[in-house]
Amino acid sequence: MELFRGTAPSPSFLALHRAGLTGGGQELVDFRVPCNPYFPTPAMFAVMAVRLRDILTSYPSSAETITAELADVLGLRPQTMAMGNGSTELITWIDHLLVKESLAVPIPTFGRWTDQPMETGKRVDMFQLPEMSGFALDPNAFVAFVRSRGSRAAVICNPNNPDGGLLSRRAVIGIMDALADLDLIVIDESFLEFADAEAYPSVVDEAVLRPNVIVLRGLGKNFGLHGVRFGYLVAHPALAAQIRSRLPKGNLNSFAEVIVFMLKRYRQEYAESLRMIGRDRQLMTTQLAGLPGVTVYPSQGNFVFVKLPGGTDGSWVRDQLLSQHGVLVRECGNKLGSSSQFMRLVVRSQPDVQRLLTGLSTVLYGTSFYAPRVGWEQPPSLDAGPSGHAGYSDYAGYPGYADGASASGYGVSASAQRQPLDLPYQQPPAELAPAYVAMPPAQPPLYQVPAVLPQPPMVQFQAAAGQGEAAGYDRVRPEETTIEQLPVQGRQPDAGVPEPSPMERTQTMTYDPAEPKAAVPDPAFLGERADDPMGQAPALRRYPRPAAYLQDDSMA
Repeated sequence: MELFRGTAPSPSFLALHRAGLTGGGQELVDFRVPCNPYFPTPAMFAVMAVRLRDILTSYPSSAETITAELADVLGLRPQTMAMGNGSTELITWIDHLLVKESLAVPIPTFGRWTDQPMETGKRVDMFQLPEMSGFALDPNAFVAFVRSRGSRAAVICNPNNPDGGLLSRRAVIGIMDALADLDLIVIDESFLEFADAEAYPSVVDEAVLRPNVIVLRGLGKNFGLHGVRFGYLVAHPALAAQIRSRLPKGNLNSFAEVIVFMLKRYRQEYAESLRMIGRDRQLMTTQLAGLPGVTVYPSQGNFVFVKLPGGTDGSWVRDQLLSQHGVLVRECGNKLGSSSQFMRLVVRSQPDVQRLLTGLSTVLYGTSFYAPRVGWEQPPSLDAGPSGHAGYSDYAGYPGYADGASASGYGVSASAQRQPLDLPYQQPPAELAPAYVAMPPAQPPLYQVPAVLPQPPMVQFQAAAGQGEAAGYDRVRPEETTIEQLPVQGRQPDAGVPEPSPMERTQTMTYDPAEPKAAVPDPAFLGERADDPMGQAPALRRYPRPAAYLQDDSMA
């Protein structure tokens, strides 16, 4: 596993294949890199396969031509956009051109927002998102932090990577208003297409009207085409022109051009792919929360953030999942503000999730008993809730799901409302999983599965009286094994309550130890703004339409 020992987050899929890692003879399943398993469609891949020779042997059109087409798809004006060779190229130029001396950013977050300014000698003021509130960002606390540190630029990832926490559009606008005097505010919306808590969560319409705001998007993340390398930003025309003037000529490739010009034809398929990912995220979150000792945080991205049981070494779990089960996971020990006990798991379809759950159950507890199977119970309905968005309000009411994760919970007081999931384990009915009848013994040898496991008491059913052939059943739950009885990798004998780490003693970190430049009283409560009217808009065109800088209907 030396490939994982480097400074990069993790080796590429191609590097693993070159190294001959096959996961015990199984095809590898990647839960590290955020993807969209339903888009592009097989038909789109077939078109690209037919045209592969032309794509590889031809120069692409100019960046202006490709940007104009994407702007038309999104309903924006090309003057407010800049396209780059992935969002990383745009982050690099934002740092070089617009970040003058210091930048404030909540952590944990996307690593380039902390690493890039450090590489160019800027001061990075890191605001630690508190684990006790589910890594939710409190807007007022962040604004106060920016003022106390004297930061001249600020970045917010919405949804945040790696935890998937989402601020409402109203809260983000409140932050932009409170920090309107900064040199730069960046709202990274790279994963916002996967959010379904609001009809219009983006602040693109505000960015084109403000001289110091940039909204960043990554198309590779939305489509799962990371190898193509294409992203874009939206800003005031003067700000966007400043970025465009410094981007290298020919920075977009032919694959990016072909995909952008296919989007109009496959708009409906893309919208359906987002709905299906939302459905898969619901089910996957609930299944992960059924693993004893595992904490799952509500997410609005195409990934789920989990905390392994206490004392577990995430890098060891990662290596075991790869070598024994052919499952690749993102262990977050090298993310600032996180630790090896956390993992970010990408949302995938159920066959892949079953391999993940079986692997986690086997590695953590020495048995596959805790890997839930599809069909034990129906997932929440995907019918539209009161907010008009499919599935989210129903999910919020699901047993064990935190109330703060509802559509109304992602607001200014999100830190007080967003809590981790902690679902109780439910033993499956016997007729649905007859093979999963082995419970781990109360005190087995550490990390070894006994040759023969004792048969646990099965769930008993009692027919409800007076219902004839359609008799209902009352489930009688037997006594369950407690978490304390389960073997967990790395768990040490009870030695009392450990001393809190430096990370736990404070909620703020800074790259530069210099004293704050100014101490400003806490800002007034960020006022609420009236949100845009609710409505349904096609995917890839989910922006409110302001009075300026967006296309008129006559131009669409």
